[in-house]
Order: sequence, then structure tokens, then C-alpha cells
Amino acid sequence: MVSQLEVSTLSRSSNSLAHGLVQVFTAPRRTFLTDVMAQALRVAGQGQSVLVAQFLKGGIRQGSDHPISLVQRLDWLRCDLSRNLDETQPTPEEIAAIRDLWQQVVDRVQSGQYELIVLDELSLAIRLGAIDCKEVLDLLDRCPQHLDVILTGPDVPQSLLDAADQITEVRRSRRS
Repeated sequence: MVSQLEVSTLSRSSNSLAHGLVQVFTAPRRTFLTDVMAQALRVAGQGQSVLVAQFLKGGIRQGSDHPISLVQRLDWLRCDLSRNLDETQPTPEEIAAIRDLWQQVVDRVQSGQYELIVLDELSLAIRLGAIDCKEVLDLLDRCPQHLDVILTGPDVPQSLLDAADQITEVRRSRRS
């Protein structure tokens, strides 16, 4: 695999002075969670609070009311789903579970308690129509200044790429 880094020169908001870093990890397939989780665990291991929200993962009866806490500083939320979602159209109940997780994320961002938030497979939740891209952009503009945000997923909307400080595209290397 090859990783390509692009650093954006665009600001998310003309009235923001010093925002945390917004990173995007994207790939044609869902293959980058290991790298993102390694970063989240490193940050949590350094004593900072981290939230990981997985929008299309379910199957373990977790839901936003039952977060997993790791290394005392990393909270891990998944949707209250009976299965992991793929790219097929989710049911209305599954959309509601994704929306519930999104609201939990918004509330936790506003609380200011985290230094890093990972929004895993967010681009797929947007593509499936569960979350509006404008809502994500509004949240990024309202983030506490100390908060770093990592967005993951294939086919990230251009407006989110434009809002990112750093874009990492993971793709297969072309070998002869």
C-alpha cells in the first residue's frame, strides 16, 4: 500500500483563529482503521481524551448508551445496530441509529471533553443519506479550538476535503 499526503491551504472558517487539525483518511476500500486506531491509542496513552465513533459498525449490541472505554482515555461508540452495515440502503431503523450516534458525537464535541475525535466511515454515512455533509461542516466550524478530528471513509465529499488540514489517501502501489 502507498500513502499519499496532501495538506490543504484552505481555512475551515474565515473567523477561526487556531482550530485543531482536521485529518481525512480515504481509500477506495475500507482499509485504514488500523492506522487511525493506532493514532487514537497513542493520543489516549499520552493522557488525552479520545472519542472513536463508528457509524456503520454494529452487531455487538453496543449503541451510544453503552460505550466501551479503553486505556481510561478512549471512548468507543458504535451504532445500536444488529449488524455491520455495508453500502446497501439501510432500513429506517438503521438510519435512526446512525442519527442517534451522530447526535451523541455532536453533544460530546460541544462538551469540550475530548482532544481527538475519530469519525469512522463518516463518508459512507453521508452517502447513505443518514448524515448531511453540511451538518458535518457546521460541526467542524463549531469545534473547540483544542480538538483534532479524523474523518474516514471512501469517496469523501469534496467540501470535506476542502475543509481538511491534511488528507491521506491510501491506495495500492503499482508494482511492475
